Amino acid sequence: MRLQGTPLSLSLKGCVSNRGRPSPRAPAIQPDCADLPYFLRAYFAYKVGLPFGFSSCSRGGKTSSPRCPETHTQADVTIDKERYGFSTFLQTDVANGVHSGNGRVEATRDEGDYYPVALRSESLRPGAVYADPYGHMLVIAKRVAETPSSGGILFAVDGQPDNTILRRRFWRGNFLFALGPGLGGPGFKRFRPVVGVNTPRSLKNDEITKNTSYGDYATEQYDLGVEGFYDRMEDVLSPTPRDPARALVETIQALEEQVRGRIVSVDSGEKHHAESPKTIDMPKGSSIFETTGAWEDYSTPSRDLRLLIAIDSARSFPERFAKRPERFAPTPGKSVDAMRSELDAIVTHELESRTFRYTRSDGSAWTLRLRDVVERAPALEVAYNPNDCVETRWGAPAGSEESKTCARHAPSTHESAMQKARAWFHDRQRPPRE
Repeated sequence: MRLQGTPLSLSLKGCVSNRGRPSPRAPAIQPDCADLPYFLRAYFAYKVGLPFGFSSCSRGGKTSSPRCPETHTQADVTIDKERYGFSTFLQTDVANGVHSGNGRVEATRDEGDYYPVALRSESLRPGAVYADPYGHMLVIAKRVAETPSSGGILFAVDGQPDNTILRRRFWRGNFLFALGPGLGGPGFKRFRPVVGVNTPRSLKNDEITKNTSYGDYATEQYDLGVEGFYDRMEDVLSPTPRDPARALVETIQALEEQVRGRIVSVDSGEKHHAESPKTIDMPKGSSIFETTGAWEDYSTPSRDLRLLIAIDSARSFPERFAKRPERFAPTPGKSVDAMRSELDAIVTHELESRTFRYTRSDGSAWTLRLRDVVERAPALEVAYNPNDCVETRWGAPAGSEESKTCARHAPSTHESAMQKARAWFHDRQRPPRE
């Protein structure tokens, strides 16, 4: 597991209590997005001697939310060898037992491992998780308070199928929020407290509400609607009215971070192809978003759908400002229309001035502007297939100088399937689970 290219091992120096188990070396782990919060939670519990559990849950369907009929705790598992035994517990029992459906259990149910929290700064602290409605999990890592020169920031990390961990900041492009049949209960959540040693159990929602140490069970996220959810989060992270120009620049910076994260993902696919050049099978229909094996590891349909949403969000900032100008600090003597025109100009300048490089098929570097990525949004609707060359995956126009080094293409059957699936990306709407 790597954080932007850096190996990751679990370590909690100074956190070992008298009940905890000393470990000479931290176990190496390879969690995907759903495993990561459980691995971190399990390791902390293991080191300080706290109870830990996880549920076996379904993924839900077109009209049904995930259900969790069974819960497992460390009382079910005997760990004979300190480091080896715990690593095996993580990589087998936990990794094989949890998935993103665990995070989308409906908010009003007592089952499952997470409960929804109120959208306030005390609840959105490190260790909380964010359950994406379409099957992704993030772990809150740090909150940076608002300052006179910058808005408040909420940082999270997420595990990727290609064994990388990326840092994400909260904004519409990274934290998708949607409500509807089959999506369950997405949003911000925390692990349910597990009590008891001999017979551990998780607290129910009403117990959490009455517990003076917690008391933050809340369902307000689902009453606000999508736009209301994002408006509330803006108010929580940056309670003081903000300079709209600064807020816009930070939004475009978040888009740039997302693009740079995609470089890592695409490069991972290229490295895999160099080591194993055979064609990766493409799943059928909506399974392109949720599957296992090499396609899950090296394709990017979910990540590209989020990138497309992020592009729309950055481009539409001036329009959103005009709809809610009271959220921002007014500029004396300027009308809303005049300020929106200035924001449009900032979008143009920032997209033009920000650049990045990716490595082409022949090993040469190619420079793109952030503007290029935005303009190539239609091409990125079908750029997630790891069997395509890296130039195609960055939307290089056919016949261009950039595309001349392209060395391979996905099979024609894949191209036909991607065209059929294109509407999901064009409409920025992931299909329901089958």
